[in-house]
Amino acid sequence: MMTHAMSMRASPDVDARFLLHAAALADTSAGLTAPHPNSACLIARGTTVVGDGFLAGQGTTAAEVQACLKAGDLAQGATAYLNLEPGDCHGDDSAVSALIQAGISRAVIGLRHPLQHFRNKAIKDLTNANIEVDILGENLTQGTSIKEACKACQTVNAPLLYRAAFKAPFSTLKYAMTLDGKIATSSGHAAWISSSLSRQQVFSTRARSDAVIVGGNTVRRDNPRLTTRKDGGHLPVRIVMSCGLNLPDEANLWDVSDTPTILMTQKGAREDFQERLQRKGVEIVEFDFLSPKTVADYCYKRGFLSILWECGGTLAAPAISSGVIHKVMAFVAPKIIGGARAPSPVGDMGMIEMTQALNLEDILFEQVGPDMLISGYLQPIPDLSYRSSEWIETVNIISEKSSSDLRSVLSFNQAWDAYGAFSNFSPHSINVASSNGKLVRWKTVEHYYQAQKFEGVQHTLAVELVEKIQASECPEEAERLGRSLQRKRPDLVRPDWDMAKMEVIYRALYSKFTGHPHLKSLLLSTAGSVLVDDSSRESRGFLGDLLMKLRTQLLLQESAGNANEFSLGDTCVL
Repeated sequence: MMTHAMSMRASPDVDARFLLHAAALADTSAGLTAPHPNSACLIARGTTVVGDGFLAGQGTTAAEVQACLKAGDLAQGATAYLNLEPGDCHGDDSAVSALIQAGISRAVIGLRHPLQHFRNKAIKDLTNANIEVDILGENLTQGTSIKEACKACQTVNAPLLYRAAFKAPFSTLKYAMTLDGKIATSSGHAAWISSSLSRQQVFSTRARSDAVIVGGNTVRRDNPRLTTRKDGGHLPVRIVMSCGLNLPDEANLWDVSDTPTILMTQKGAREDFQERLQRKGVEIVEFDFLSPKTVADYCYKRGFLSILWECGGTLAAPAISSGVIHKVMAFVAPKIIGGARAPSPVGDMGMIEMTQALNLEDILFEQVGPDMLISGYLQPIPDLSYRSSEWIETVNIISEKSSSDLRSVLSFNQAWDAYGAFSNFSPHSINVASSNGKLVRWKTVEHYYQAQKFEGVQHTLAVELVEKIQASECPEEAERLGRSLQRKRPDLVRPDWDMAKMEVIYRALYSKFTGHPHLKSLLLSTAGSVLVDDSSRESRGFLGDLLMKLRTQLLLQESAGNANEFSLGDTCVL
């Protein structure tokens, strides 16, 4: 059992102050790479911070590892403050190991992990290592500052809490209106209601979202781009909802050179139009019945944590009525335009008395230039603390167990899913031989996959991009770099890529699962189940099939006692 030099216990106010600091630090990563839990770590001796760090994205160095490295020997006997219990991918215990090896004597955690397959695991491991663990809001409950810190830790990971509690992405409705409640003139003209400062805040909110949703009216009237107006950083997927596809042939959203667009419609709608957009690279998703609820359910399965609805009143009303909207952001401009037919931000919801009005909670008022931003929650952030969520936890465990016993399909998407380690974005490095036979280390499978698109191409842009991809900090950035150049300069993609990409990714998967024994065990444990990649990434159509082929190969090797190197010609017959 490891022993530690015990540090002096800080006061509750000091604990709360450091947790507030950790929550604020964690929030700085939102919008850099999404989606991922927002986590940070501070290491303090008394009232002095000696190390800190935050998780920049999936596949990057854990916040706890960064903080321990900065603290060095000063971490011995110190207190670690974590806004969120560690847990980002199956088998990745680097965060907990760093705290134990650094000699931390106490850990103060702001929030138990909302996802059941991570919940309480790190807390148990820390406790078993003789580290004192305090949970904010549970055994640290006294004082206003404690409540503020609890709220901050919940808010910074609200999307994850909504996902865990409601099986839905966290959805925010954003709109700008005049003082008399109009979002456009009677003619439909709406540029611009809010100030440039308000629009900058909207761009920042988009950058923190995984997808932005608009309806057909917005596309026809405004022809939006729905970008963040920034160079680099995270760009959300653009989603257009339209039942009849009465949409223009040319629109900014049909340009997918920088970020994808998904058009969601009902089956059979304007199939010729769908084909034209598909040729441009727009993804088409058809539903038997298109509604805000079906779209939200689909986004949940695709692994989106945060959705920003920038639609007009026609779509906003059913979205609110169906319960998919959790938060509202309303920019109110000091302008009056009048007009009996001028549209309002929310259409008719069938209410005839004020007693039926929906009330917001946790309301905030913020002046943004000449405008007033009013925000609040239609559905409060779920409280998943130990006591309040014990029944939820029990129900989830029972339902997950019963469904896992019966189901033959295992889906994965983000690295933090139960089987998220199968994702190309999981934080597992690989070593693959280059064309000259030298082993090269890649941070993730996605890094390797994106770089191989341009391998061997003798052009300055291609050579420089491969170097940038290899140096990129996280797989999200590697994906952006690779897909962007592929769309803008398809002539630089290696000519055999369509034929070679399956072999490329299979070779990477072989290295990943043979190089990390716990991943191999996880893959073999799925024998008999169908593996399905539910993500929106390039590999979605074939990654599950390749993993099942790899699983078969590894099972055959084990049964034959054969640990030979991967032979591409013998094993990757597709």
